[in-house]
Amino acid sequence: MRMSTSDESLALAAAGGDRAAFALLLERQYDRLFALCFRLTGSRAEAEDLTQDICLALPAKLASYRRSAKLTTWLYRVAVNAAHDRRRRRATYVKATEGWGDWETGRQAALAGAAEARDWLGTAMAALPDSLRDTLALVLDDITHAEAAEILGISEGTVSWRVSEAKKALRALKQKEEAG
Repeated sequence: MRMSTSDESLALAAAGGDRAAFALLLERQYDRLFALCFRLTGSRAEAEDLTQDICLALPAKLASYRRSAKLTTWLYRVAVNAAHDRRRRRATYVKATEGWGDWETGRQAALAGAAEARDWLGTAMAALPDSLRDTLALVLDDITHAEAAEILGISEGTVSWRVSEAKKALRALKQKEEAG
């Protein structure tokens, strides 16, 4: 495979079983995918696990790629969906193993906060509602508002509003930390 081959062409070849195309596609996209997963999870270990899970599922998922969007847009949608699924599974696991108790919820939040304390933005983003965090994570990765809208299945105006709300929340958190 040549480096001039488009990602979209590589994806179609990989969907047909071309291992070299798949390897080159992963080589090109892995770092961006990991960076997005890190911003979605706020934890290096979680991001590594999520990225690995996506890469393992990618050969089967590539069969659904139809070139109606750029490959990166489609791949980011896959990542956002995988992050949502992981959050739902974690929430279900906590409920199943510890019940609905406030103690376990507080313990889990404290553990997550301690792990994320290494990076202020990661910690601050973790405090945002999922919709704001997901939107901001995409925009911080140089995804246009139009592309983010396509990935998230919302309007471009909603993306702009979410980014504005996330910035307000982050600014307020920073001011609160500086005052306290």
